[in-house]
Amino acid sequence: MGSIGNTPPPLSLRPEDRLSKLFAENITAKTLRTAIKHLRDNDPPSNYPEVVPQHGPDTGRYRSRDISFWTCGFFPGCIYSLLERLIRYPSSMEMSADNGTKLSMLRIKLEELGRRWSDPIHSQSCLTNTHDMGFIMMPHMRPRWELYHDEAALQCIVTSASNLATRFSPVVRAIRSWDEDIFAIVTSGRGKPGNYIVIIDSMCNLDLLFYAAAHTGNTRLAAIAETHARTLLTSHLRPEPSKPREGFFGRMFSTSHVVNFDCSTGEVDEKLTVQGFSATSTWSRGQAWGILGYAQTYAWTGKAEFLDAACGLAEYFLYMLETAPECVEREVQGPHGELKRTGRYVPLWDFAAPVNDFSPPLRDTSAGTIAANGLLLLSQLLLSQVNHVLSARYREAAMRIVEDTLAHSLSDEKVRLSWDSDSRLAGVESDSTQIFEAILRNATVSNSPEGAQIVRDHGLVYADYYLIEFGTRLLCERR
Repeated sequence: MGSIGNTPPPLSLRPEDRLSKLFAENITAKTLRTAIKHLRDNDPPSNYPEVVPQHGPDTGRYRSRDISFWTCGFFPGCIYSLLERLIRYPSSMEMSADNGTKLSMLRIKLEELGRRWSDPIHSQSCLTNTHDMGFIMMPHMRPRWELYHDEAALQCIVTSASNLATRFSPVVRAIRSWDEDIFAIVTSGRGKPGNYIVIIDSMCNLDLLFYAAAHTGNTRLAAIAETHARTLLTSHLRPEPSKPREGFFGRMFSTSHVVNFDCSTGEVDEKLTVQGFSATSTWSRGQAWGILGYAQTYAWTGKAEFLDAACGLAEYFLYMLETAPECVEREVQGPHGELKRTGRYVPLWDFAAPVNDFSPPLRDTSAGTIAANGLLLLSQLLLSQVNHVLSARYREAAMRIVEDTLAHSLSDEKVRLSWDSDSRLAGVESDSTQIFEAILRNATVSNSPEGAQIVRDHGLVYADYYLIEFGTRLLCERR
């Protein structure tokens, strides 16, 4: 079984060298192809890419969801994360000759496409019926503000945060995730009318509140975010038995997916799942949302209880990867013909689900890429605490997860940018007749018999977004 702590990181390699596929032209070209193709008969966009089936009549092609769906912000987020690389770290973009001219042309094209995919989402800032305002807005509105000083993008963030804050209950001391009608749908009618639903995913929407508070001086937004995070410390985090972990001396935590509160008393009424295996299992993406969300909360507040939570969640996630059964690994051929084992650090969809129900085992690459972002942020935060051992281990763990994910789940189809004789961008060329529009395979939205829909083993827009964003976060370490 693998152990991240036993293998020293190859310090001589830059991220671009060790994770070359993460910075390859294929990533940019696939994003560009999807951006252009899915504007056909959809301009301005009212539907946004979500899942790419690996099987069936729609194999390899994005299915889209309405702009009001919670995933709409991730595809424009992919474009703006690539733009951040182009603007701040142009040398990271793998290109052929005439680099300067081509980079400029590519930047101009992505800027145009980014605006076209992002602009319609301004209209969603008025929503008060969803807690997912952070997912909808931050992946693209934040870089629009930070890269271009786009005042309209900042105002969109502020408006969205104010509307998210209307969902806060001072009795429950948390932000409502799902309204009753949504809860009835996602639980196939099993929802209890009148109860107050909070899901672990909500931790990653708090960044919107903290960000808006920092830019407006509205401390109430930050106070709501901090109160919500503190409530979930006891309602959603489950203490696990301690294990010896290098550099870590705290408590490990797993997570509940859904907590049903009594809205009149704030007491926990029920714990269940909609996307995981069972109410008592650990849905891997939920655990990843917790790692990233608590790391972000600690970054904004500096309060030790949130760092302890983020580290405890991270340790349990890594422990479950390291102790997974041997069948999660498979042999693949390396770049020089050598055989190597991959798959251990590509998370199972749920850490407690029977692993033999699927062959090969059912994964969720989105859980891995989200967790990797949380681990990298934790590593950077721990440096300020002069905890070099844990910082180095989390950075190496994040790198290992992404490295393994690329080896195991990168789509077989590779594409490249096409240029005319004057170095003008002409389009995208594929090396295969089998198109697969997502970058990664093996993402599972849900495989729970308790939920309303089973969507497993697909390409998924937020698996790709967090993969791209991880590369951009790595580059930021140079600054």
